[in-house]
Formats: sequence, C-alpha cells, structure tokens
Amino acid sequence: MVPFAPVRSSVHVRVLLMAVHNRKLSVMRDPAPLLVPRKLATALLQLYDFPHPRISGRVIRGYDRPHALRTARMCAAVAASLGHPDRRVRDYQIACLLHDLGRAGLDRRLFGAIWSWARTHGIPTRPQEWRAVHPETRYGRETEAFVCHYRDALKQEGIVLDAWAKEQVEMRLGYARRLHRQLRRVKPRLSRLGVRWAPWMTRVMLYYYYPERLAHTPAWVRQLGEIMVACEQFEAYSNRQRGQDYYIRNRESLGDAIAYLDKLEKESILSATVVGTLKKLAAGGAFDRILAESRRAPLSSRERAYLRSLNQGVA
Repeated sequence: MVPFAPVRSSVHVRVLLMAVHNRKLSVMRDPAPLLVPRKLATALLQLYDFPHPRISGRVIRGYDRPHALRTARMCAAVAASLGHPDRRVRDYQIACLLHDLGRAGLDRRLFGAIWSWARTHGIPTRPQEWRAVHPETRYGRETEAFVCHYRDALKQEGIVLDAWAKEQVEMRLGYARRLHRQLRRVKPRLSRLGVRWAPWMTRVMLYYYYPERLAHTPAWVRQLGEIMVACEQFEAYSNRQRGQDYYIRNRESLGDAIAYLDKLEKESILSATVVGTLKKLAAGGAFDRILAESRRAPLSSRERAYLRSLNQGVA
C-alpha cells in the first residue's frame, strides 16, 4: 500500500515559497549576513562554554561569543567580495564562529590582569613576537618561558601563576596547543551537528598567532587566514567590553583599528588586497551595524564620515 501523502494547497505552496524568497532577500539586504542557520550558529557558539575548574557543576559561559559572531559575519562578507565560492565561504564562516575556541574558559578577571600587565610592560603577547625577543625559547614552549621569566614579578602584583593562571597565559602564547585540545573536546559535538571539519579550517584559525604555519598552504587558505585576522582585529578595536576587560581601555578608535591593519600590512601579515577590500566594504557601510553593536552605541556622525572616507585612495 502506498502511504497517504497529504496534498498541499496551492496557497500553502505559495506561502512556503514566499518564506524562502523573503529569507533570501533578507540575506541579500544584509551586507554582512550570517550564512549558516541561526540554530547551528547558536549551537556552535555554545561550544565556548567550559566547565569551571574550581567550582563543581558550574560552567564558564563563553566570553568571546558576540565577538566571534560579529567577526564571522564580516569575514564572510570580505571573502565573498574576493570571489571565494559559496560553499567555501559557508564553511569558512563556521571556522570564524569558532576562531577563539582556544580561549574557551577565559577567566575575564585573571586573563585581563595578566595581559594588561604584559601590555603595560611591553611584553610580547604572540608566539612569533615572543621568540623574536627570546630566541632561546623552543618552538611551542612560549607559555613555559613566560612563566619562568615573570612568575616572581606577577606574584608581586598579586597574580599567582598556578595551573589555572597558566591556562590564561596559554590562551595567547600557547594558543595552538590549547586550540587543538579544545577542538578534540568538541569534535564529537561538531559531528552531531553535521559539521565536517577540514584541516584548512584549523589553519586559518591559527594564522594570527602562527603565520608561519600557512607559508606552504594554497593561496586561498592564506587569504582566508588574512581575512580572519583583519576582521577580528577591526571588531576587537571597536569592542567596548573587550577593551574594558582586557586592556583597561576607556575609548574605542576606528582610526587606531585601521592604523593597526595598516601596520600588519607593512609587516606582510596582511595583503593590500585584503585590507583594501575591508576598507571598501567599511566605506560602503557594510559594517556600520556590526561596529555599533561592538560599541553598544550608535556610531557618531564623525565616525561614519571617517568610515566613508576609507574608500579614498583604495584601488
């Protein structure tokens, strides 16, 4: 017997088609859209949650969730503008949503205290920069070197570098090691969500801290790594919560953000193509809403004028 299949009315079919059409229009209207289903994005961002190491049954809610979401939207917009295929851009946005997974469990007070102190004292915060100052440090052992150098100085500041504090150090200087641990932790859940994780997705997540690891990858992988760094830094420089918690920053400056991207371009971390594309999109208003979300306040007329001016001199 053929099972009975209810016949949809023509009106019902038209309603369904209209819903799909409206969804497509909504994505088209948003210059920096979320391409993955909202339900999947929410589930991915929940992977930032981390069991508290000292309080049984308590979970540290992922600190970087809003930053990751905004960064992922910008990254997809830049990648699409540069002609990457749709399927790749969608997978890339998944990697962007998880780009800070190595900081799952971030202790806002402790992390901020350690790295604000380091910033004040001019101490390198990226592995490559650390090895440039301390060439004797073995590759991948930057966390241990930091602890050895600054344990006593931090103790005088009231910061004891116990196991949990060392994890906060590793979230920067040992980021690759910690990211790989967190990916192993969440990969069963990624599989259940239907996410097929590819090695290039991990590589682009590591580019900011380990640009040397993309030296021999296809050009498109390196470019996606550059886009992630550019967008992540552009958002972070406008992120009021991060500025207050990480760096005791009391103001945000779009000029400082662009100056930092220009600096990374001069250091060959970013290409002129990626920086130029980000500036063009920002000048066209693609990121106004995202930057206002980062600020938790509307952009001022002066800030909007500055963004519009970014198109000048860009080829």
